[in-house]
Amino acid sequence: MSNQSNNYGANNIQALEGLEAVRKRPGMYIGTTDSKGLHHLVWEVVDNSIDEHLAGYCSEIHLTINEDNSITVTDNGRGIPTGMHDKLQKSALEVVMTVLHAGGKFDKDTYKVSGGLHGVGISVVNALSTHLSAEIHREGKIFTQQYELGKPTTEVEVAGDTDVTGTKIFFRPDPTIFESTVYKFDTLAHRLRELAFLNRGLVLSLTDKREKDGEEYKREDFYSEGGLAEFVKFLDESKDPLIEDPIHVEGKEDNVEVEVALQFNTSFSENISSFVNNINTREGGAHVNGFRMAVTREFKNYGKDEGFFTKAKVNVSSEDFREGLTAVVSVKVPEPQFKGQTKGELGNSEVTGIVSRTVGQALKIFLEENPTKAKRIIDKVILAATAREAARKAREIVQRKNVLTGGGLPGKLSDCSSKVPEDSEIFLVEGDSAGGTAKQGRDRQFQAILPLRGKILNVEKAMEHKIYENEEIKNLFIGLGVSIEEKDGDRILNIEKLRYHKIVIMCDADIDGSHIVTLILTFFFRYMRALVENGYLYIASPPLYQISKGKQFRYCWSEQERQEAVAFFADGGNPDSVKIQRYKGLGEMNAEQLWETTMDPMQRILKQVTIEDGAEADRIFSMLMGEDVPPRRAFIEKNAKYAKVDI
Repeated sequence: MSNQSNNYGANNIQALEGLEAVRKRPGMYIGTTDSKGLHHLVWEVVDNSIDEHLAGYCSEIHLTINEDNSITVTDNGRGIPTGMHDKLQKSALEVVMTVLHAGGKFDKDTYKVSGGLHGVGISVVNALSTHLSAEIHREGKIFTQQYELGKPTTEVEVAGDTDVTGTKIFFRPDPTIFESTVYKFDTLAHRLRELAFLNRGLVLSLTDKREKDGEEYKREDFYSEGGLAEFVKFLDESKDPLIEDPIHVEGKEDNVEVEVALQFNTSFSENISSFVNNINTREGGAHVNGFRMAVTREFKNYGKDEGFFTKAKVNVSSEDFREGLTAVVSVKVPEPQFKGQTKGELGNSEVTGIVSRTVGQALKIFLEENPTKAKRIIDKVILAATAREAARKAREIVQRKNVLTGGGLPGKLSDCSSKVPEDSEIFLVEGDSAGGTAKQGRDRQFQAILPLRGKILNVEKAMEHKIYENEEIKNLFIGLGVSIEEKDGDRILNIEKLRYHKIVIMCDADIDGSHIVTLILTFFFRYMRALVENGYLYIASPPLYQISKGKQFRYCWSEQERQEAVAFFADGGNPDSVKIQRYKGLGEMNAEQLWETTMDPMQRILKQVTIEDGAEADRIFSMLMGEDVPPRRAFIEKNAKYAKVDI
């Protein structure tokens, strides 16, 4: 390591306030105490290591899930300072671990760019863990300190000598705080893969000691030499690119670093992922606005100058330039201003111009130097504009029909009495048979039923104007009361007249039912995403079994529950006396059974559909529902679970 590390010492750690209320109100610091909050603890620790990498001192980060779901994070950075803090008269390590808003992030000489700007990270992890241990390799010594429930149980001790530098943090989340303390390998792997793409040359690894792969523990390594260009290729692996290699842009202005990679494909959707200092800004913000401005401006100017739009006789809109566009926009900002506590949107207005100029200049050069590729992209833009006009006319027919018939609802819809959207719910039911049962079993006051005939159109493979010709999809638009409107060159879903605030997908608990659920989810993600983002979409969970003996019975939603129910009714006796009914479809239940298992708000299980990562969701839907077979086959082979299937 460089001797510059001497500049990072105990007095670089600035304490802003004490650590007290974290255990009483954990949600204020990590958002939630569910699985998302649990995984947030890991990111607070990893982000510290990433900041060391951004500062130029860390090249490796290793994350381990231990057998008991505790976590170990190791890096080869400079190591947290351990010397005495002048003002607080305690070790800087203890200050970092036990004082809220304490860290080097507030000192611009220590970290020029940082993700964890609130500085609550590691101390919050400590507060919400039953045990945490810190092992620091620094200045030729190994320093250690132990903590329980956020409080030190030992002094900072010297445990030996070392010839390397780095930090090793071990923590065990407190089960009295979190709903579950079980870590998900795929969730951690997804974020580490993302970080590898965003930080070229950084080595990351994830080891799971709960599971063995042969003789070795399950492990995945992440490393990217190509950075964002590789990231875009990964996101687009199931799509057909218009140009072979992504356009890669890098630049720096006023200490703001800009890196962008973009690629056009033959799909009909836009997929922009954005990051500020490695933080995923899911709501976009100034940097995304600047990127979109540059794309629209440069391609529009090029198309006009070359006369492409005049020949095609179409009016192009800003969104036409983004159809089939996959992009990753990453900026490094010394002092970012985020809107909201989730850091979901960048507010620095000056970044808009910086990104717009940087990307615009690079696109101008690309278009001038690659006329054949440019023509291919412009042809796609013209096709998008033509399709948009056809889709607008098709939408108008659907929406005009709704108006002219006085808000007439689909004939198959059995509406509820309530006209208050907050109190009303609609079940999208697979097939007329199950729909009939649901109509009999529902509470007519607040539950509406819309049967869907068979499998709805796969919107991933269809042009938009074809979608509005599909009877089932027309019924969804009219029944829900929503419409797609054009505003400022973009299409938005108007949900002001949404008639139900719970939209429940209810399908059979079999393979066909799962396929129909996926088709419906694809449609909502592509064309009614605002309903998902506002928390209105749910999936019902019908039981798989009814286990009975005599007049006693129990419903079961899993194989484990089935085994437990059989053992309970057998009570040490003959399990053959226990009757097992496997529900292959909703139609096998009578109205009363469907109500008490799947529709009764007091007893049912509903899964709310959320979007944790739009880019990953886009990739999965494209892979599962698109044209490209090999990635889908690989996904199925990797994720398939062998089971006994009822014939």
